[in-house]
Order: sequence, then C-alpha cells, then structure tokens
Amino acid sequence: MRPALYFACLGELCHASASNKSLRFTSNGTFQIAIFEDLHFGEAEDLDWGPQQDVNSTRVINQILDIEVPQLVVLNGDLITGENTFLDNSTDYVDNIVAPLVQRDLKWASTYGNHDSDFNISGEAVLKRERRYRNSLTQSMVNTSFSGVSNYYLLVYPADTKDTTPELLLWFFDSKGGNYFQQRTGNGTSVPRPNWVDQSVVDWFITTNDRFTDLYNTTIPSLAFFHIPVNAMLAFQNQGVSPTKEPGINDDVPLAQQGQGANQGNANETIQDYAGQDIPFMEALLATKGLMATFSGHDHGDDWCFSWNSTLPGMKFSGNGLDMCFGRHSGYGGYGTWTRGSRQIYLTKRMLGKSIETWIRLEDGNVSGNVSLNGTYGRDEYPAVADTGT
Repeated sequence: MRPALYFACLGELCHASASNKSLRFTSNGTFQIAIFEDLHFGEAEDLDWGPQQDVNSTRVINQILDIEVPQLVVLNGDLITGENTFLDNSTDYVDNIVAPLVQRDLKWASTYGNHDSDFNISGEAVLKRERRYRNSLTQSMVNTSFSGVSNYYLLVYPADTKDTTPELLLWFFDSKGGNYFQQRTGNGTSVPRPNWVDQSVVDWFITTNDRFTDLYNTTIPSLAFFHIPVNAMLAFQNQGVSPTKEPGINDDVPLAQQGQGANQGNANETIQDYAGQDIPFMEALLATKGLMATFSGHDHGDDWCFSWNSTLPGMKFSGNGLDMCFGRHSGYGGYGTWTRGSRQIYLTKRMLGKSIETWIRLEDGNVSGNVSLNGTYGRDEYPAVADTGT
C-alpha cells in the first residue's frame, strides 16, 4: 500500500471543489486562458539592464491583457531566474509579476519551473508569496520528498451558480529541475534537483482523477499544464514539425525534455541523461479520459502544437490523439530575442471535448499560429508563422 500522504488532499476533495467555484464559464458559454511563461524576472538586479528587462516583461503582460480578456491566467513556470537572486528578496519579484493581474482583478494559477528553484529560492517560498493575494489559485496537493510544489487541480463550473457539476478540470504539475534550496555539495556548488514529474505525483493524478469520475459519474474534459515538456514532444520534433500543419517557431532543436539534465547556476555535478524518467507521467496522461491538451514552456524558441496519434521515433507506445503545445516565451529575461507573446486557449461549452481554439498573441498586438485543436489537427493546413524578433 502506498503512503497515505500521497493522497492527503482526497479527503478534502469536496472542500477544494467548493473553494474553486469562482472559476466559471461566461454567460456566453466560453472560457479563455492566457498563458505567460518563462518571464525570468530578477536577472542582474544590480545592473541597469536587469531591472529594465523586468519593466519590458511587465509591458508585455499589460499589452497583451489590454487586448485579451481571459477568465484565468496561467503562469507556466520560470517566473523568476532564481540563480540570480538573493535570499532576502528572491520572492519579492512575485509582486511585480502579478501586478498587472491584480490591477485587472484577474485570477491566476502557477506552475513552477526549473529556474524557480535554486540556492536562494524555492517553490515553497514562491507559493507563500503568491498566497498573499486573494486571486492566486496556486496550490500544493502532493507532499512527498520528491513531488515538488505546484501539483494541484482547479475546477471550472458553468455560469449558473446553481449548477455544482464542473464543466472543466485543470491539472497543474511540477516538473521540478533547477537546484535544491540552501543546499551545497562538499565542494560548495549547488545540488541539482530531478527534472521530471515524480511518481508520487503520477499516483496522485491517477487516483484523484478516478475519484472525480466516481464522484460526478462522468468524464470531465480536462487540460494539463507543466513547465518542462515530455519526451513525446522531442520525438515528434525529431520526426519533423511541419510549418503549415503544426505552425509555430521551431528554433530550439533539439528541445530539452523532462529527464534530460542541464546544469543550472554553479552546479557542476553529473546530470543524468534521458532514461525514460517521464514515461509513467506520459502513460498517465494518455490513460486520462477526457484530457484534451497539455501546455508546456521551457524551450523559448518553440511554440508549436502537435497531435500525438502514433508511435513516435524511439518510443514504445502510441499516442491517442492527445494534443501537446508549447506556449510562447513571454519575458525579456532568459535566453532568446523572439518576439514575446502569450498563448491563448479559448474553449466553448458547445465544442468542449471536441475542439480548442488557440493562438499566440504577440507583444506587438499581432496574432501568430491561430489553430483549431480538433480531430483533423495535424492534417489541416495553416499559414506558416513568421519567425520574428525584437
């Protein structure tokens, strides 16, 4: 029998559901999500260019939210470049990141990325800072040694407040990575963290999803968010991303998937190469009925989607049509000068479980890669996107 603490939140299932009823479809039957990812606040704070990057990133958020009107904002990892921060102020940057959301009274939910964990910063501390704000919906529902922090779900209900059956289930997973908080090796360097969704989280995910199915006697359509992409996205990239069937920039080649290590900050320990660490998570995603799409960041130079409907090169199991997407590098921190932007997800009750409209809203106001994730995505033709920079 697995330790009971893996599933401690299950006893609060109904309580947690009630607390999240503030997320609802509009009276028009729509629900929109705006994803901002890889903002990388906090770089070089003692130099002119570092704070200016943060000013530019805030401008991006404001420019996009002046156009798009989402019901939820997702901050999908690497909010802060933790290896550049100091212990006494590392989480102060959260205030700057969420200021445009607070000003608009928008609700948000976060996943934490590899750069949100380092010697002077931890996911626990970032979550504590977020909890100062009533509009933060970020939670932590799995508490094991290797689970990470931002593993939780949110429920989205109909516009009618009398209807207590959720229409949509949102899953958030911590793909970890980075370095351990306040830990050093014997030679004084940082201690790397595993960079994949842990087995304890996979177990919680499977069990919790089964409980929802039993509780509501139906399959609830769902989406999933995690910062570091899974190996299926690399396998598809190796197979070939079509500029017209999977429109988007595809400049990070090869992309960096869960389980493929890279030293961060001053860590110089040997990092394990990819060895299938994310296979249990991928299998759980594929086994989840009603899961429509997943959304990741991490690779700043990629923003395409693909339909996983085959056995991909180097993999031993087949997809089932699950759509997997990158967002868009949103911040002026981090590497790359691609035009910043935010992936938009637009759902309608009428097409829920059948089709998702999604596009990238760029900082200049233009739209890039507007596609329909439906039964023919991957066969439909779209205009190729422009690979632009700032």
